[in-house]
Amino acid sequence: MDTTRQRDARGRRPAEPVADTASHRSRRDWAWRRRIRENARLYHAYRWGIAALGAVIVVTGLVLVPLPGPGWLIVFLGVAVWASEFAWAHRLHGWGRERLRGWEAYVRRASWAIRLALLATTSLAVGVFFWCFFKLIGLPGWLPPEVSTPLRIYLGL
Repeated sequence: MDTTRQRDARGRRPAEPVADTASHRSRRDWAWRRRIRENARLYHAYRWGIAALGAVIVVTGLVLVPLPGPGWLIVFLGVAVWASEFAWAHRLHGWGRERLRGWEAYVRRASWAIRLALLATTSLAVGVFFWCFFKLIGLPGWLPPEVSTPLRIYLGL
């Protein structure tokens, strides 16, 4: 039996302080989170829930990365969910924010030729994605003939 920690009035041991997450928590922690941390079993289940929710969001974002849209934004959102409870995710989130700021600064400093090349590359990637997508599933039926006919003739869709 564990004699290093005393049990409370209900016979439960208090939750152990988690050193890896204390470094990134605000001193003004929310009351409901403090109550969760007081109950070891509830705190353990809460951390598993945060881990699962973050994993679902990150995996969804990673699936959406090659598609046009906010794939990376969704990945960062999932990491932010993890960062609310895990120190390693907090560090990863900070690292990702630094890389994003660095990329933004690079693009802002870049010449117009570089910016246009980035725009052209992104547009080409999105166009190739949609071409492959419509080649695989076909053109939507709601497209008017003025749009679908040239797409079939010139792009082979």
